[in-house]
This record gives sequence, structure tokens and C-alpha cells, in this order.
Amino acid sequence: MQELTFTHGMHDGDRAALLAGLGAYNQTFIQRDNWGPLSVACHDRQGTLRGGLIASRKGNWLCIDYLWVDETQRRHGVGGALIKAAEQEAVRVGSRFSLVDTFSFQALPFYQKQGYALQMSLPDFPHEGMQRHYLTKTLVHADSLAVSVTVSQ
Repeated sequence: MQELTFTHGMHDGDRAALLAGLGAYNQTFIQRDNWGPLSVACHDRQGTLRGGLIASRKGNWLCIDYLWVDETQRRHGVGGALIKAAEQEAVRVGSRFSLVDTFSFQALPFYQKQGYALQMSLPDFPHEGMQRHYLTKTLVHADSLAVSVTVSQ
């Protein structure tokens, strides 16, 4: 008989086996040659990180996981430059679309200003009265994306 075990944190070996099994199954349907990490960082002249973006490429899609800009650098174009740099690189390596999600207390208007269209809002996530918004964008050709990041002091 099989035994079910409940935990709040899966053992590393079980996690690796689960992901390997799922990966092997998915591989019969999904080519993973255009998958991988993508990140962009913005440092000031002293080398301090002032903003960054962490994303992954999944086939035709750039999936933005995290975007952060230091409070002192907001509204100076850093966030938009990080997005554009990631989009440019994603297009260069074959991505055609971009996906991002954000909470209601974060950056919905910012992403819309960058050309992202709201696809869905999940109500009461993660808590009552909050929403999680999912946005997408069709990416343009890399040669039309100019990126220049200047951090004001």
C-alpha cells in the first residue's frame, strides 16, 4: 500500500525526484532549448545596486518574476529601462511575448505605462481586499528598443 506523507517542506531528494519526473513528462510536449534565466541590474557609480529585474525565458515568453527599484531612484526611469533591457534581450534570443504579475499595492499602473495589458485580476489574493494582476505584452523587434540607464544622485 502507498503512504501519503504531509510536510510543510519537502525533502530535497523528494523535490528533485518530483521535478525530474515532471520535467521528463513535459519534455515530450515542450521544447526547452529557449528556456533559461535572464536578469538585469542597475548599479550606481559606487557599485551599489539601485534596481534589478529577475526573469526567465520559457519558449516564446519572457516571464518577469521580480522587479525592484530603490526608493531613491523611483520615477527616474530606472524601472522602465530595466524592463526595456530585459525585453530587448528576450527578443534577441527569440521571445515574442512577455508576462508579469503584480499585487494591487505594487505597480499595476507602471506596467500598463510600459505597454502591458491586464489579462486577469485574482481577487482577495493574497489577502482579503487585495488583488493579484496578470499582464502580458507582445514584444516589438529588438532594434526598436533603445536602452540607456542613468542613475541620478
